[in-house]
Amino acid sequence: MGFADLLEEVGGFGRYQWLHVTLISLPGLLMASQNLLNNFVSGIPGHHCSLPANHSHYNLSQYQVEEKEFIKAFIPMDSSGTRLDRCKRYVEPQWQLLVPNNTANLSQLQTEECLDGWTFEKSEFFATTVSEWQLVCSLRPLKQMIQTIYMGGVLTGAIVFGGLSDRFGRRSVLIWSYLQLGILGSSSALSPSYTAYCIFRFLSGMAVSGIILNGVSLKVEWIPTKERTLVGTLSSFFFTFGQMVLAGLAFWLRDWRKLQLVACAPMFLFFTYSWWYVESARWLVLNRRSEEALKSLHRVARINGKPEVVDKLTLEVLHSHMSKEIESSRSKFTAYDLLRTRGMRRISICLVAVWFSTSFAYYGLAMDLQKFGTGMGFVSTMARLGSMAAPAVLMLDEVFPALPSMVYGGSAVLAGCFACFLPETLNMPLPDTIEDVEERWSGTSLTRQVAEGVSLKEGMDFGGGGLVSTEDRPLKELKEAEETGLNAL
Repeated sequence: MGFADLLEEVGGFGRYQWLHVTLISLPGLLMASQNLLNNFVSGIPGHHCSLPANHSHYNLSQYQVEEKEFIKAFIPMDSSGTRLDRCKRYVEPQWQLLVPNNTANLSQLQTEECLDGWTFEKSEFFATTVSEWQLVCSLRPLKQMIQTIYMGGVLTGAIVFGGLSDRFGRRSVLIWSYLQLGILGSSSALSPSYTAYCIFRFLSGMAVSGIILNGVSLKVEWIPTKERTLVGTLSSFFFTFGQMVLAGLAFWLRDWRKLQLVACAPMFLFFTYSWWYVESARWLVLNRRSEEALKSLHRVARINGKPEVVDKLTLEVLHSHMSKEIESSRSKFTAYDLLRTRGMRRISICLVAVWFSTSFAYYGLAMDLQKFGTGMGFVSTMARLGSMAAPAVLMLDEVFPALPSMVYGGSAVLAGCFACFLPETLNMPLPDTIEDVEERWSGTSLTRQVAEGVSLKEGMDFGGGGLVSTEDRPLKELKEAEETGLNAL
C-alpha cells in the first residue's frame, strides 16, 4: 500500500487529472519558444559595410548603373564572389569596377574595416538584436553568447528552484516561476543595451527551469503510475507544437522586441490560473503537513466524482498507506549515492553521457537554423551543460565550415555508444531501491560488495530512532520522473 493506491481511491486518472495535466502542459507551448527564441530575435540579416558619409555627393547618373551595382565601387565581393563582403570596404571608391569588362587587379586594392558601421537588409527581419547592436564581424561571438548566458540561467535555475521546491513545495515555486518569466521576459523586450538584455535572459532562463522541473514534478505526483508514460508523451507534444508556433510568430512579427513580448506575456495568464493548482499531497505528507494533504485529496475526490471517499479517507488511513514512504524520507541522499555502488555507477555515467551529448547535439543544430534552412536533477544538470557548450561550438565554422556539424554528429554517436551499456527495462518492473539495481543488473548484492571492501558505514545512516539503510531509495518514481522530464526538455 502506498500513495499510488490513494490516487486510485480518489478517482485514479479522473476529471481532475485531465484538467491538471492540460493546464500545466499549456505553458509548454511557449517553453520551446524560450529555448529557441535566439534563432529569431538574434537572426543575422544580410548586411555590408555602411558607405562613407560623403558617398551621396557622387553623381550616380553619370555612371549609368543601378544603385545595387553602384555599391560595388565601395564594397568588395567576398571569397565566393557571389555577394558583397560583410566586414570590409574599399579605402577609396573604385570607379573602374563599374566599367563593363574591367581588368582591375582586385587583390591589390586596399580595404578597411567597417568604420561607419553596417547597413542591414530588411527583407527577412525588420529588426533583430544583431542589427540593433551590430553583433557582426568581430562582435559575432556575442550573438552566440546570448544563448550560452540563457542556458547558464537554465542551469542555475535547475539547481536553485530544484532545492526550493523541496523546501517550499512544487506549487509555490511553479507559481513564482510563471510570474518571474512574465515580468523579466517582457522586460527583455525593453532592454536598452546588450548587457541588460543578457541579464534579463539569464533570469528568464532560471524561471524556465523552475517551470519545467516543478511542472513535471507536480504533474507526475498527481498521476497514477500506469498513466505516467502516456502523460509524459502527450505533454511532449505541447513542446513540439510550440516550435511550430514560434516559427509562425517569427514569420508574422519579424521584429525581435515584439516577438520577445508575445512569447513572454502569456505567462501572466498562466500565473493567474495557476492558483487553482493543488499542491502535491505526497510532498505535504513527507513534510509533516498531513492535514493539508488530506484536504487536497478530498478536493480531488470531489472533482473526480468520488464524494463518498471523503468520509472514508482520514489521517489514520493516509498515514497507513504512506508509512513506508514516510520512513524512507528520513534518510538523506546525495549525488554520491548515484556513483557509490557498481550498478548505479554504470547507469549514472551512461545517463550523464547520453543527456549531455543529446542536449549538446540538439541545441547545437537547433541554434543554427539559418544555416540549415529552417537523479532527474543530476542528469538534467549535465544536459544543461551540454546546451551551454553547444552555441560556442558554432564559432568553429571560422576554422572549418563543416567542423561544428562534425562535432555535434560525433557527440550523438558517442551518446548512442553509451546507451548500449544501459540495462533493458522493457516489460520489466522497475527497481524500488539501489539494492534492487545492484542485484538485478550488476550481478552482485550489496552484501557481497561490502565483503569486497565497500564500507558498511557508507551504506547506513542513523536516523529517526534506528539504523536505516540508505539503499532503500524509492527509485521507481524517480526513474519515471526522469523519463517524463527528458520528454519535456
